[in-house]
Amino acid sequence: MVCSVTLEGEQLWLLADKAAYWPARQCLLIADAHFGKASAYRSLGQPVPQGTTSENLQRLDRLLSAFPCAQVIFLGDFLHGPGSHASGTLGALRAWRARHAQLPITLIRGNHDQRAGDPPADLRIEVVPEPLLMGPFALQHEPDAHPSHHVLAGHVHPVYRLRGRGRQSLRLPCFQIGTRVSLLPAFGAFTGGYAVELDNERRIFVIGDQEVWPVQ
Repeated sequence: MVCSVTLEGEQLWLLADKAAYWPARQCLLIADAHFGKASAYRSLGQPVPQGTTSENLQRLDRLLSAFPCAQVIFLGDFLHGPGSHASGTLGALRAWRARHAQLPITLIRGNHDQRAGDPPADLRIEVVPEPLLMGPFALQHEPDAHPSHHVLAGHVHPVYRLRGRGRQSLRLPCFQIGTRVSLLPAFGAFTGGYAVELDNERRIFVIGDQEVWPVQ
């Protein structure tokens, strides 16, 4: 499902696969993929699930099939850490890249990218510092306000807690759309989240059951 919002005169589509699509630029925006996070934890002896990189890449393939994409921009934290350079993780990324060899990909370097190092050169990903200015937007990893552009950022991994009767509650990944800074959810599986709140200056759109809907 697509949920459309207008920011600074530009239409953005908020996607249930935890990404945003900018139709005027045919641009797919992805924050916090954290490829290889599970591998990094397993390298430290932690018993965590396998297959998260494959799951993330399958969702990415689904998005590229659903929307015409002239470019993909990662808003930081492409790889999780040094342990993400495991052969299985890089092999999956290389196989995916070979299927999309002509697709321009840009990474705006985030804090985890500084620890993990840039992606291998054969993945052909342009790596740039923040901010990357495009139209009315400052594409960043850190959600710091920009003096002249509306910020689209990641880093926070926003989630929103829906409260039911009694003690029932449910934490769902969300988009937080602000007046000057907007946050994308973490694209990657196994990434956790930071609870954000609804207020007069921020709209929240939660994701669940392959749908996106506004919190009232």
